[in-house]
Amino acid sequence: MPPILALLAALVAFVSTAFAAAPKGELVKITDKEAAWAAAASKNYPLDVCVGSGEKLGSMGDATEWIYRAEGQADRLVKFCCDGCIDTFMENPAEHLAKIDAAQKKADKAGHSAHKH
Repeated sequence: MPPILALLAALVAFVSTAFAAAPKGELVKITDKEAAWAAAASKNYPLDVCVGSGEKLGSMGDATEWIYRAEGQADRLVKFCCDGCIDTFMENPAEHLAKIDAAQKKADKAGHSAHKH
């Protein structure tokens, strides 16, 4: 096998393994049992826009809240401007969860800076 093909085959195998290792989760409705957790998570939710569309939460009626659940990971609260954005989120959950994480880091940094004064 020519070296370039061997390299390409190794790269494909690596990428396939890397993506297979990241379990794809699911969005589930919040149950009564999870309501207190969801309420607390909602108070600290770092975005005021939908992770799917970028639209302001509440701009299309009441925002919807879901739990993203993936094996081996902590549950995550995710808010959408409407249920229509769920499919967009599920196409690439990691990308959308990264938006929430980045907003949380920014909020944490801003809060930490405010406490220094």
